[in-house]
Amino acid sequence: MPASSDARPDPAPATPATPTAPPPGTHPGIHPGIAPECDTGPETDTGPDTGSQADADARPYRGGDPYADYRGGEFPFTALVDLADRRLGGGVIAANDEFFAERENLLLPGPAVFDPRAFGHKGKVMDGWETRRRRGADADHPFPADGEHDWALIRLGAPGVVHGVIVDTAHFRGNYPQRVSVEAAAVPGTPSARDLLSDAVRWEPLVPPTPVRGHAANGFAVDAERRYTHLRLCQYPDGGIARLRVHGTVVPDPEWLGLLGTFDLASVVHGGAVEDASDRFYSPPTNIIRPDLARQMDDGWETRRRRARGGHDWVRFRLAGHGEIRALEIDTAYLKGNAAGWAAAYGCDATAADPADEASWYEILPRTALRPDSPHRFPLAAPATATHLRLDVFPDGGIARLRAHGALTATGQARLQERYAALTD
Repeated sequence: MPASSDARPDPAPATPATPTAPPPGTHPGIHPGIAPECDTGPETDTGPDTGSQADADARPYRGGDPYADYRGGEFPFTALVDLADRRLGGGVIAANDEFFAERENLLLPGPAVFDPRAFGHKGKVMDGWETRRRRGADADHPFPADGEHDWALIRLGAPGVVHGVIVDTAHFRGNYPQRVSVEAAAVPGTPSARDLLSDAVRWEPLVPPTPVRGHAANGFAVDAERRYTHLRLCQYPDGGIARLRVHGTVVPDPEWLGLLGTFDLASVVHGGAVEDASDRFYSPPTNIIRPDLARQMDDGWETRRRRARGGHDWVRFRLAGHGEIRALEIDTAYLKGNAAGWAAAYGCDATAADPADEASWYEILPRTALRPDSPHRFPLAAPATATHLRLDVFPDGGIARLRAHGALTATGQARLQERYAALTD
């Protein structure tokens, strides 16, 4: 844990607070066959003139750091992988309107950028998805009708169980939506927008139409034990959203993994996950089990500098399932003066022992020197049967990527098939 003298790795929001929106629950008013429209059943707000807009609005930008008055929050589910991450294959398939700002911005890695001087021929250039203003039928009815909304269809890069959603309205201070909703569906293959908007698709509510705040991280915990592949994000009646994050646990298709045979058992897209780590100061350890290659130094996992002698850093993974590891890859790409000096790897089979017991871990890779900015490949003398993997680095430093090449055992394949069936029936 950080010592009391340590500074935060990133500045905390100036006024951290959880969203005023109530937590989502089940929404019995939804009709599962409605498409392309989002659910317009019972809502937490009754019209454009109810509620306190002043509480939801952010102050106009007056100069300086545009994030100084950003309203963040602490959401435990953000420790989980972002299933919609563009780097995992996520994408925004379609949107009914993207007049001011493109839908693809929703899934860009990193926080939204604001340039007060950036204007284009359509108006202010915003780093997010922004639609035009909806109008009523005539001068006597200038506001849009209740339930009117804009929508975007999102493909999850790694299908799985959603545990939390963040609808980030950073820099949308007076032009954010009044409410948002999120629905989910499970559709095999690579469906088109037309396929997803057909009456055959069953959309299920994750977040009912709920008020949000401007220039804020609006977080929603989700309780839906189902495997989903696609989301539908709606904003009522219009407005702008900077980023969408969909945190959860990956549930791979066991049939596909069976066809692959040998694959990376630690990869997040195959169901691997970080369970714990000694240090997350500079960057999250989940980075090192992403399927892509690192593109810069902060694209991996880097720890702070250790000053107390005798310790070391480590990260513990849960593998895709009960499997046999045949080879390890450890990559230190872009880590030139701050790569880990040495590394060792240990396995644990949770079907026969307790990972909480240090005696349950056995050596897979002895302590081995690493070179900066280099790939390292280690074939194992014999397959290592494990459900968990721990990587120790000495004494500290960074790792860009870790691969644990192998295959599921018959036990691992059977258990994955059982879980997949329970979440998709």
